[in-house]
Amino acid sequence: MAVSQASVHFPCPPEQVWHTMTDLANSAWRSDLSMVEVLDETHFVEHSKSGYVTRFTVTACEPCRIWAFRMENGNMTGSWQGVFEVEENGTCLACTETIRAKHWWMLPFLPGYLKRQQKLYLDDLRRELLK
Repeated sequence: MAVSQASVHFPCPPEQVWHTMTDLANSAWRSDLSMVEVLDETHFVEHSKSGYVTRFTVTACEPCRIWAFRMENGNMTGSWQGVFEVEENGTCLACTETIRAKHWWMLPFLPGYLKRQQKLYLDDLRRELLK
């Protein structure tokens, strides 16, 4: 199992951060995805540019406060949680992601993979919010 935590300040209101992150029909800002399929209110599927599919189930959704979900694909299962806090001049997003490998040989690669994915997501989000 690998866990990655990050807290990032964005110089914009929580409503803007929330809307950008949760508007799954508009995911073009994500550099790693080709598309997101919204199945219903609590289920969606991400398709990576390399064709890999990850399924998500929303487990918490309190607008501008918390967004959390479980995720699964052929290689891993896990969870992600984002907590939004109002700060002076913006929003703090505290993210916690936990994943478990489905294959023993992946264990040494989990921490590095998770850190890279979290950094990519937050860098893409920052670019989108600041444009």
